[in-house]
Amino acid sequence: MAVRINLLPYRKIRRAERQRQFNMMLVGTLIAGVAVVFLGNNYISGQIETQMERNTRLENAIVQLDKEIAEIKDLKTKISAVLERKRVVENLQSGRSQAVILLDEIARLLPEGIYLKGIRQQGNVVTLDGVADTNARVATLVRNFGGSSHLESPELIEIHTISVNNLKQSAFTVSVKQKLQQADEGNKQ
Repeated sequence: MAVRINLLPYRKIRRAERQRQFNMMLVGTLIAGVAVVFLGNNYISGQIETQMERNTRLENAIVQLDKEIAEIKDLKTKISAVLERKRVVENLQSGRSQAVILLDEIARLLPEGIYLKGIRQQGNVVTLDGVADTNARVATLVRNFGGSSHLESPELIEIHTISVNNLKQSAFTVSVKQKLQQADEGNKQ
């Protein structure tokens, strides 16, 4: 005769054990998933916060650099204004003696028998009005101006005969260009 053993409770116990293991693995997996999500969220939040701090530092640095650029532009404007003033002063300084040189040169080149009534200067063009004994003396004056080291391009604008104390004389107008001395000095440097 055979002995009959009831395996039903053993199977139930084994199934209950498997169910309990499954539930434990499910709970463990859920805990691990929540932990991974929590740690991932913290890591990503930390990275975002770090990047936001970098962005803030960069924005502050950009604002500071913009201020410095504005200061540099202001300094460049001031420097150019100072250089312009310096150039004007240098031009005035170099041109200071040109009037004396011009008058001295005209006095040395003026032949006898010519009297000047007026001298006008516009830029580097000097216009002389005067009276001469003869037309030949005016021609000599124009030739003298042509050979001058300070004057160039003499041009007889007008000449006509006038009567002064029953003497015939020639009234004339001559223009001549003054050579620019500051350009020559600038080329030497």
